[in-house]
Amino acid sequence: RLDSIVKRNRPLQRGDHLFRAEEPFRNLFVVKTGAVKTFTQTNDGDEQVVGFHLPGEVLGLDAIQDGHHGCSARALETTAICELPFERLEDLSANIPSLQHQMFRLLSKEISQEAEMMALLGRSTAEERVASFLLSLSDRFKRRGFSATDFFLSMSRQEIGSYLGLALETVSRLFTRFQDERLLQVDRKHIKLIDVEGLQAIVNGPGSEGHQNTYT
Repeated sequence: RLDSIVKRNRPLQRGDHLFRAEEPFRNLFVVKTGAVKTFTQTNDGDEQVVGFHLPGEVLGLDAIQDGHHGCSARALETTAICELPFERLEDLSANIPSLQHQMFRLLSKEISQEAEMMALLGRSTAEERVASFLLSLSDRFKRRGFSATDFFLSMSRQEIGSYLGLALETVSRLFTRFQDERLLQVDRKHIKLIDVEGLQAIVNGPGSEGHQNTYT
């Protein structure tokens, strides 16, 4: 019954919009393959990245309250999307308890991810933010059945910096430093995590494994 309401459109190409800020909310979107970034516009017209969405993840939950999207969403690479018309999803959820429970889980997860992001941005150093970001991606890939230590970044260093509140140069320096410390291998957008425990030690704070936090 759920599958009967799902719309499967042609794949988005890199740079294509899924939706734009202030557009009316009608659908939830599930990333089937590829990746999507969500972002807002600053007063200067620059993009502020607010999220990256990987296969199996849902977009649009934040628009339920106001009835319109508060940010824009754009494909980072060739991306397949499934659309779920929200009114029909509501009707189904009212009659299928397990589906309603899943909706609650998705909403709870959205709140949890926002809290995690606030905690991430509240970290005092840039290296803690970058290490946390890489570990978060690792965990998300693992939950989707992909490799937790060998993956491609569909987002640019600049987009990562925007998301983490860091300058492009800082992100690039830290990727180089982490590679020099044998925490990971970097080949352009291909990332291989070598020392997950070492990255976790950085996240845990100064002195946990002798790492010094030098970037602010």
